[in-house]
Amino acid sequence: QVQLLESGGGLVQAGASLRLSCSASGRTFSGYPVTWYRRAPGKEREFVAVSTKSGQTYSTNSVQGRFTISRGDAQETVYLEMTSLNPEDTAIYYCNMDPYWGPGAQVTVSS
Repeated sequence: QVQLLESGGGLVQAGASLRLSCSASGRTFSGYPVTWYRRAPGKEREFVAVSTKSGQTYSTNSVQGRFTISRGDAQETVYLEMTSLNPEDTAIYYCNMDPYWGPGAQVTVSS
């Protein structure tokens, strides 16, 4: 059984940075695409960024230039580096490696 776990969330002020981490028990991320999603209060879950199994990365328009997805050297952790955070980034952030999901990490950005 693979379990994903996000960490690194918190409460920050607008303009600050945070780095989320996603770790997996039972396997590494090597050879698998890994995606970050988020769900803001009262909204549907939305795609944030993906690291494909070949190492390419893509992100949604609203975070381009501010968020970066990357993998640790040992493929045991996937990161979401978030900079210039604004209140619209407030959400629960989820790590996904199909079919597995983490429980989520709360990110709250105050104005």
